[in-house]
Amino acid sequence: MSRLFLALALTIPAIAQLQPPNDAGISFGHLHLNVRDVDVQKKFWTELFGAKPLAREGLTGVKIPGMIVLFRKQEPTGSSVGSIIDHFGVKVVNLADILKRSEELGYQIQPEHKGSEGFPNGYVFGPDGLKIELQQDTTLKVPVVSHHLHYFIEDPLPLRDWYVKTFSFKSGIRGRHQSADVPGMNLSFQPVKPQPSSGTKGRTLDHIGFEVKNLEAFCKSLEASGIKLDAPYRKLPDRGIAIAFLTDPQGAYIELTEGLDKY
Repeated sequence: MSRLFLALALTIPAIAQLQPPNDAGISFGHLHLNVRDVDVQKKFWTELFGAKPLAREGLTGVKIPGMIVLFRKQEPTGSSVGSIIDHFGVKVVNLADILKRSEELGYQIQPEHKGSEGFPNGYVFGPDGLKIELQQDTTLKVPVVSHHLHYFIEDPLPLRDWYVKTFSFKSGIRGRHQSADVPGMNLSFQPVKPQPSSGTKGRTLDHIGFEVKNLEAFCKSLEASGIKLDAPYRKLPDRGIAIAFLTDPQGAYIELTEGLDKY
């Protein structure tokens, strides 16, 4: 581990938390992965990114600034590649260092290139076919922060607008991609023909999660607007959270949580 990475990694426990919510009370919460071996996935995140393991019982995962990554021991039906969310991205302070250490640890990489925003980018493929885009940001005070979800879709605007309307995300452009922003995460929509036919449920990246203040009232407003929940609002007292599930119009599975920000 480089001296720079070690020094920065020591700062993560103090700030590895979710971002403050937007005006609607929503921030990005988590990614939930189906993994063959929880320990292998945890090692990937802690060794490569300095992620902090969750300390709460009932959920297994790690956290980095801006998001939590949860693990469920279950054989994935496929990697994220081939689903509506092709990959997700993080910002790193030193791309060359991350790519070098990825190779040393035995992970496949795609070498450095200029990303759509003009910064050095690269890819690393972790356990269970986990595809992660890396974007260098030398201004970071920590090794890694959450950055973006990358949707491959034939017609980006309707789905972008659905997220903006449903969750009060801010619409915009990231590089050459239509996008929507929520505190902690950018959702980027890339036009692809034909678009992947698979949703996310069952794959390595099973679902994404948004943390919502006053979740019960929010779920009622979703249903009143005609949006069908796959699983209604309910509390999980043993975990100190409340949850609900829905699926976006193109097949991305979404969990809504309240209380995960305390993890």
